[in-house]
Amino acid sequence: MTTKHLYLLLIVALLGIGECFAQRNIITPVPWECEWGDKTLPLEKPLNLYFADKIENRESLIKELRDMGIAFKEVRRPARKNCINFGPGEGAWNSLEAYTLDITEEGITIDACGEAGYYYALQSLKQICAEYGVSGELPECHIYDSPRFDYRGVLIDISRHFRSVEFLKRQIDVMASLKMNRIHLHLTDAAGWRIEVESYPRLSSYAAWRTPHSWKEWWMGGRQFVDEGTEGAYGGYLTKAEAKELVAYAAERYITIIPEIEMPGHSDEVIAAYPELGCSHHPEHQGDLCIGKEVTFEMMQTILDEIIEIFPSEYIHIGGDEAGKSSWVECEDCQRRMREEGLANVDELQSYMIHRIEEYLNARGRQIIGWDEILEGGLAPNATVMSWRGEEGGRAAAAAKHSVVMSPHAYCYIDAPQDAPYSQPESIGGYLPLEKVYSYEPTPETMDRSVAQYIMGVQANLWAEYIVTDEHYEHMLWPRAIAIAEIGWSLPEHKDYALFRERAVRIVDDMIARGYTPFDLKNEIGNRPESLESIDHLAIGKAVEYLYPSFYYAPKYAAAGDATLTDGLRGTWTYADERWQGFLGRGGVDVIIDMGEVTHIESIAADFMQICGPGVFMPCLVEIWGSTDGKNYTLLTEIEHEVILDELPSFKSFGWKGSTEARYIRYKAHRSRYTGFLFVDEIVVK
Repeated sequence: MTTKHLYLLLIVALLGIGECFAQRNIITPVPWECEWGDKTLPLEKPLNLYFADKIENRESLIKELRDMGIAFKEVRRPARKNCINFGPGEGAWNSLEAYTLDITEEGITIDACGEAGYYYALQSLKQICAEYGVSGELPECHIYDSPRFDYRGVLIDISRHFRSVEFLKRQIDVMASLKMNRIHLHLTDAAGWRIEVESYPRLSSYAAWRTPHSWKEWWMGGRQFVDEGTEGAYGGYLTKAEAKELVAYAAERYITIIPEIEMPGHSDEVIAAYPELGCSHHPEHQGDLCIGKEVTFEMMQTILDEIIEIFPSEYIHIGGDEAGKSSWVECEDCQRRMREEGLANVDELQSYMIHRIEEYLNARGRQIIGWDEILEGGLAPNATVMSWRGEEGGRAAAAAKHSVVMSPHAYCYIDAPQDAPYSQPESIGGYLPLEKVYSYEPTPETMDRSVAQYIMGVQANLWAEYIVTDEHYEHMLWPRAIAIAEIGWSLPEHKDYALFRERAVRIVDDMIARGYTPFDLKNEIGNRPESLESIDHLAIGKAVEYLYPSFYYAPKYAAAGDATLTDGLRGTWTYADERWQGFLGRGGVDVIIDMGEVTHIESIAADFMQICGPGVFMPCLVEIWGSTDGKNYTLLTEIEHEVILDELPSFKSFGWKGSTEARYIRYKAHRSRYTGFLFVDEIVVK
């Protein structure tokens, strides 16, 4: 047979493999290489199980085999038939998490150079077994697999609402099955301190307890803490023993828990328990630690010593985000610190604290990671940045040769509704469906490779302000975290949303069968129907005049600028889609559309949304006017609307129908007594 013939056969074989792969859309995350054959391995009798000498995590692997229902018996030598052989780890590997999995008619062979690799191979085998069953036969296949990124994580917020060890273990089980390897545990925030610190017992006996139960009611009320044991007290914390138990449970599944101790902002609960850590000129509510006082550093360093004892993670997350900084401007201690250290502004004052904490942790063999605000005032030399406000901070840190975890709000903040907001439990607002999460690319082709090499991974963040129950938390977490798992592991050229969604539906159905409460993906409503196609109407492309500065749209929510209200594009379920235009001025919306000539008009209408959590409200009054000359206007309609706080997310059209001749249309929407945004997407004229 000639080389040409062999080449043609290879092409045919590869095409066949591609066809098989499409037909066997089984493994999540998608492996790097996956070839399916026509033969099968029968599972009628127990497999001969062999471990190479180098493999130390045998008990963990045996447990996984038992969990998936494979019958086996251990042998001392590798078998050639009816076998499952682990080892010897002599291949060429690019990661300690990489593995090969081969299923032939003789048996199963798994190889890796690290313990995590063997474990992850079994997660893939488990998914194959779930598809084909362990009482029949498994398909022939060859898999080579390796993670794209070293960091594949989820933030779990237990500050706003405490979660038990058992709840966290349940999420760890699912994460491990998807080859995720980091939990960023948000232990401290204004709403509660959630880890035992023996040196400062009031953090858990006082700052971990509050009334009422609801974060929203607590936040909108007095934000008071109460002593543990007080009637009606709500909260909780992890004891040191519980935290260590959780760390060990995660480690057995090759997941590292990264603890977060917030500083200097989001520290209301710390200052409530230990007021001496606040700026003394502001005895009322404070959220920022006083950087001018040495006692602040003494306390935070002592706390970190105890955190290091519990969590062996290389990284300690120190927060660094959303510090108000205003109290530092008036604080004598902070101003003295700035003079002594030659600091030009409060940004540099925060950077001073981050640098000191980094030096302290580095001396103890640990590294800091923080939100992208730690870039302000100068980044600490060895710090890793978690980029959340967008991708710019992450790119800047990576360009400066700092490691970066990408977690941009637009794709990775899964506290927003994942389906039509009216169909979902209360949340912070917005709309982030599975498809958009899955579309995220941490290192696009436009990113220079010298920058991309410092992107160490990706993380989903699930903040819990509005998530009271465990069931709701699981509903928000899954299946969107499945998308993050695949983004972090699989090659971008293997991404296919239609195929991924099929697998995600199966995973969700399996979770529901096992008692989890994920979002039921197969019954997804989808995006706002009005947004799916552009709309044609008489005012398309017509000029829009915005009246008075106080009626002009907010730059952050400009959408398409002056063209937005007549561009034919309707908004989705979220105001952050660059289709809805946001007005924050005290007046509301007041615009004039010039139709270009006197036109016969039979209807004029515009849609508004209301999502109370982020402060988006309906108008209380809408006026629609018409004019032929632009000077003399006739009122066509006046629509009053009662704006009710705490309604479910809603969308409403305010319009007029009739018959008139007009060249100019004035549309005016008045703000209600509630401060916040008015959002409108299109003024439709027919």
